[in-house]
Order: sequence, then structure tokens, then C-alpha cells
Amino acid sequence: MTKQPNVVVCMCDQLRASEVGCYGNPVIHTPNIDRLAQEGVRFEHAISNNPVCMPARSCLLSGEYSRTCMGSLGNDVERDAQGRAILPEYPVSRRVHLPDPTLPEQLRSIGYETALIGKWHVKPAPLLVGFDHAVFPRVHHRYTGQTFIEDSGEGEVVDGYSLDYEAERVARYLSTTREKPFFLFYNISPPHMPVDDAPERIRRMYSPAEVPLRPNVFIDGQVAYDENWFKIYLWDFLYYQEHLPHTRRIPEGFDLRHLTALYYGMTTWVDEMVGRLMQGLRVNHLDESTILVFVSDHGDNLGSHHTFNKDTLMEESIRIPLIFHAPGRLSPRLVNTQVAQIVDVMPTLLALCGVAAPTPVQGRNLLPCLTGEQLTVSDGCAYIETSQGQIGVRSPMHLFGLQLDSAHQPLTRHGFFYDLRQDPYEVKNLFGTPEQVEIANTLQASLEEWNQHTPWLKARVSV
Repeated sequence: MTKQPNVVVCMCDQLRASEVGCYGNPVIHTPNIDRLAQEGVRFEHAISNNPVCMPARSCLLSGEYSRTCMGSLGNDVERDAQGRAILPEYPVSRRVHLPDPTLPEQLRSIGYETALIGKWHVKPAPLLVGFDHAVFPRVHHRYTGQTFIEDSGEGEVVDGYSLDYEAERVARYLSTTREKPFFLFYNISPPHMPVDDAPERIRRMYSPAEVPLRPNVFIDGQVAYDENWFKIYLWDFLYYQEHLPHTRRIPEGFDLRHLTALYYGMTTWVDEMVGRLMQGLRVNHLDESTILVFVSDHGDNLGSHHTFNKDTLMEESIRIPLIFHAPGRLSPRLVNTQVAQIVDVMPTLLALCGVAAPTPVQGRNLLPCLTGEQLTVSDGCAYIETSQGQIGVRSPMHLFGLQLDSAHQPLTRHGFFYDLRQDPYEVKNLFGTPEQVEIANTLQASLEEWNQHTPWLKARVSV
């Protein structure tokens, strides 16, 4: 019997597709991610089903939309009796989310060892949802002075940068002799803020004058500017929670180009960690027997339409890189135009391991697209929901969206409809106009059907 392939899912945080070399960016330096694409299969149109951290990650682990696997659409924060956030907010020792079999549980059931290294922004503790071993930071988005928890407990502070510590733990894990195949969920937190909490060479890697800006960051000729958001990008919770003195003022002359240059540097930092992962697979003779998926949980608006962060029904929020790398199993240099979703990762990986996805899974098996057998599966679209109550459907050429009311019913008087071939920066909203009305009607019907038939999680809690 042929040994099952090892599986590694490498997920970074807040990286949009437009800032990766293999997705067409001429300035960014991402040689390792680009190599994965050259040797594997890249989905040109990959979409986050919910462009915020916890929902997107829960979608990947469950193969279900966030309304189904979480019962909510945002980062579900634990709060005390006065309504104040409790730190650490996650994880909790109850299976309040992900009630159905997860990807690690499915792989463990067929003989895999399972491990998590890096960010864990999911509600239940990792050992509750199928991981045999876990090493994860106690506080999100802190790259120095980070506390790491091993399996459980309060954890210990580690020296140096958290990315280096995580990469060293990955290298140690890959060098371990084992009889079973393994599943490793490796999470790299950048380019998520704080973008100032990085080595100087990363912060100075790109010149603000050289980074390109997307045309939609300009409105009436004015480039996006927001001092509060700039402080959040630079220092994250050190600004809005700890109120440290150095976070009170942004550097003189700091603007969107400076922020974008820092974002580029953080992205290249991610690429360096991907390179260390690939090197670890090679030196341990695992590269030919390992399926590697590289993906981001969501994108970053970064000033587009004068908005920042994520969580909007915009290309900058929802469009992400997604690459499958499996030497000997997939044809190299294949670019597929199927609109892939995060919920598709689980059933596709299970198919690559020769196992059918369990019934609750809502994602699609994209293996026929990976092998070139089919150009598309199902309707070839992706479905999106946001914590702002927006729902959307992304086809290869269009994006259609509606707002939900408090009862989760679509409000059809106002919406979003963009022809992304002619209007890739979503400047001209065609909703309610006679332009391409047949396409709009078809997408609206598909979206309303998805909204009607995609269930919400009811309170199912395991102690």
C-alpha cells in the first residue's frame, strides 16, 4: 500500500493577491511563493468566504461557511459580565464552534499525526478540534516579546522575533522521525499589522517612492489618509489598547506610500518563512511526498475607496493567493480560472489523500481543476459574507452583493454589481442600471438561493 502524502497548509494573514509576484505585481519580491506557483497549481481567482480572521480560518478547518461552522460572522470575543473583552480572548476550553468533523480530525481518522504551529485565531482550543500537538502565540499580532503556548497553559515568553521562533519549531517538527504521515497547519501572522514590529531590514526593504498604489486609493485626486488607522497599522494593540507613549503620533510625513512600503516588507518577510519551510521539506527528503497549500485568510483594503483593514465586499478584502503544490501529483505551472474558495481547501485536500469529504462539508472538491481534467466545478463561483451583514457572489468576471437585514434576509433595493473585466477597481456600480441586467439577475438569484439554503449554526456546545 502506498503511503499517504504528508499535508502542509501554510496560511498567512491579511495578504491580498495583488501583492504577490506570481499574481502580477512587478515590484514585490516573493520568490518562494512564486516558485510554488511555478511548480504547482495557482488559482487566479481565489476568494475568502469571510474576510476577517476567525471566520476565514474556521471556514478552512471545517469546509463550511462561517454562519454554519460558527453561527456568527465576526471575531467572536469572550467578554466578562461588564462586556469587556477577556484576554486571552481565544482559545476557550469548550467546542462552541466547529461542531462537525474538521480537517485535522478527518486526517487523524485515517492515520495522520496532526500539528499546529503559529497563529491560532479560532474559538475552541486546538486540541479540541483534532490537533495532537500545538505551538501558538498567546497574543495575536505581536512579533517581539511574544508568549507561546505549547498545547495548553499560560505559555512562556520567547526571545527574538516570533516568526523566527515559529520557523524553528517547524524545522524541528519536519526533522522528526515518524512512521505516520503528518498534517501540519503552519500559520504566519504578517503582513497583518503591526507593520512596525519587524526587523529594520524588513521595514526599510522598499522605498515609499517605488511602491505602486491602486488607482482606487484616490478620490477626487486625494489619496487615502487616516491618522487613526495608520497608528493601528503601525502598532496595533500597543496603540489602541496599551496606549504606549510612542504610539501617540505617527512619524512626520507618514502617508499611504510609507504604509504600503511597510506592507510590502512584511509580505517579503512571509515569503522568507515560506522559503524556510520549503528548505525544511527538502533537507528532510519530504518535498516529493508532501502536499503544500499556500493561502491567505483574507486581503487588506490598504486605502482602496478610502477604507482600511478588511471585512468589506471589495476585491482588496476578498481576493487572496491560493496555490497547491504536490510534485508528481499535479501538473506544474497550471493556472486555473475556477473561482476557488477557502471552504474548498478541506474537501480538495481530502480528495488528494484519497478520502471523500464528510456530508456536512459545504466546500467543493477542486481536484478535477488541479489535474486539468475540468476547468470548473459546480457553478464556478464563490460566496462571501461579512460581519457588516453583506453577502456576495464572485464569478470569474463579476461581483454581485446585497445587504442583509437583522433577520438575515436580503435587502434588494440597494446592492453591488461590478464588471471586473472592465472595472477591476470597482469604481462603477452597475446595480439597478440596465447594463448587463441578465447577468445581474442570474447572480442575484444564485446569491439569494445560497442565503436561503445555507444554514446557521444553532447553539451546540461541547464541554
